[in-house]
Amino acid sequence: METYLGVDLGGTKLLIGELDSNGNILKYKKYESGFFNQQSALEIIKESLDDYIKTVGWTENVPVSMGVGLIGRVDPGKGIWLQIDPTRTQSISLAKELSDLYGIPCRIDNDVKSATRAERYFGFGQISKNFIYINVGTGIAAGFVVNGRQIRGSHFNAGEVGHTQVGVNVGIQCGCGRMDCVEKIASGIGFDGCARLLKDRFETQLHISDNPEERVPVKEVFALSEKGDPLCVYLVENASQALANLIMNLVRVSDPDTVVLGGGLVSDGFFHTKILEKLNPTTIRFVKNGVVITKLNPDFIGLLGAGAVAMNV
Repeated sequence: METYLGVDLGGTKLLIGELDSNGNILKYKKYESGFFNQQSALEIIKESLDDYIKTVGWTENVPVSMGVGLIGRVDPGKGIWLQIDPTRTQSISLAKELSDLYGIPCRIDNDVKSATRAERYFGFGQISKNFIYINVGTGIAAGFVVNGRQIRGSHFNAGEVGHTQVGVNVGIQCGCGRMDCVEKIASGIGFDGCARLLKDRFETQLHISDNPEERVPVKEVFALSEKGDPLCVYLVENASQALANLIMNLVRVSDPDTVVLGGGLVSDGFFHTKILEKLNPTTIRFVKNGVVITKLNPDFIGLLGAGAVAMNV
């Protein structure tokens, strides 16, 4: 049986697993990652792979190839990890280094583009050749599939839709230099930043730590909003309107028949329902398959994406 090795590097965890060609995860193991630059990330990946091979091992034979999903800009053709963000920029020939070290052909891609590959190959891509995958988690980014092809852009930066303004004005500045980007309103970091900015303007039962590293738990925001907590109601209304506006804007750009939402913030359905309430029927009338939540397991879509990268699909 031919298998593929997936490596999904996130901001807090690293997931390594072996998959078959149908996307079945045969084995996996989770590792902590924490804050990193590109060089330290490479060391984390190598140490974790060494441990995985030693403690988990292969199902049968050595995997046919390895795929790695990464934060930031990636040149998948050349196998170069270009940067995490503007403050963490160091071009690394990651695919070649891992391939040389482990004797397995290696391919790499951006994490959300990898998840889009998983959706294209294992998910809604089976019924659609024109869809948008939007990841709503710690940040917000998207993957565009148009006529069956994934859009990347001239600098591999297509899909960074979190850095767009969507007509919801809070007065919060984004790291990109603009005000009120959708990521600063409707993502994990957005809920936290807006809660801190607005906490003195509304009554609230929401716990907001004095430690800026301890983010406001979004599930608690959702739960309190249902109980009528003034701050949490405002945060959810702003965020759902911001995401609805983003979806409607993007629909006008690439004319998809399906919009797929993924990421931890939409997986339980609560946020999804709020967003659907704010979509204009005329604007999304051609999105015939709807604005839907991915059917792929949100805990493993990154690993599935890395597997799809390994398969080069």
